Amino acid sequence: MTEQTKDLVIIGGGPAGLSAAIYARRSLLDAVTLEREALGGQVILTSEIDNYPGLPHTDGFTLSDAMRAQAEDLGAVILMDPVSELVRDDATGRFVVTTSSTRYDAASVIVAAGAQPRRAGFEGEERFAGHGVSYCATCDGMFYRNKQVFVIGGGNSAAEEALFLARLASKVTLVVRKDHLRAQTALVRELEDNEKVEIRLLTSIVSVDGGELPSTIEFRDNATGETHVETYDEGSFGIFVLAGRVPETGLLRGLAELDESGYAVTDERMATGVPGLFAAGDARRKPLRQIVTAASDGAVAATSAAAYLGLPVEG
Repeated sequence: MTEQTKDLVIIGGGPAGLSAAIYARRSLLDAVTLEREALGGQVILTSEIDNYPGLPHTDGFTLSDAMRAQAEDLGAVILMDPVSELVRDDATGRFVVTTSSTRYDAASVIVAAGAQPRRAGFEGEERFAGHGVSYCATCDGMFYRNKQVFVIGGGNSAAEEALFLARLASKVTLVVRKDHLRAQTALVRELEDNEKVEIRLLTSIVSVDGGELPSTIEFRDNATGETHVETYDEGSFGIFVLAGRVPETGLLRGLAELDESGYAVTDERMATGVPGLFAAGDARRKPLRQIVTAASDGAVAATSAAAYLGLPVEG
């Protein structure tokens, strides 16, 4: 195993990590960005993006690849090397970041590993993810204007996003596996009062099938176990899985403060309570998780790391 010394190690190669890499170079930091699976993170699964400023009608791969190219053009070092351990030496205040091949001695660290949407687990979910199955109403709701949508989930997030989708879609069907909604009473009343919303309790989606886009949905009645299939015109509906997200913050557990859902707690400079340790993007607690907010977080985190190290800060 080789050893390297760095001003900054960025963990994660999604929009937050790539933005941090760009701003780290502009702040003259000796930095490395480490990604586990695929540059761009969850973004590359998105087939259509129309809410990133200045780049309408793009897709996740194109956008993330442009971010990567920009970072590398500036001299950023980006490696596919998963991080297995992050520890802090309390005596020196420095961090040890361990991968399968290298041990980095770092003066600062940005954790931008993102969050994974919690899957519903029905057959066809992975096949249609990004083109018929979505995990973010704010991101993809506009693609279903005047179409029918099915929302899986019964908590506050599902209820709130179902109400948001009801402003766009022709009909919203909330699919709830239990016999009740877990959302707050006020949200439940709003759903019940909205003529465009149907609530199906004790119901699960078993499978989705179709051609390039889904056209059939198989439902199960959780009270009786019986199933039935509903068929629609291909591309006339979408399924939103809104069962929560799972932040990739395992490296921070026991090191920095996490909230009850596992998200890193930071201030507005992306700083955790540990000096020199920052979190950015979907891995941190925040009110809105979008590509643009992740990129903003990365910029703030990198300039905050530069300020922490006493190096030039991007103005």
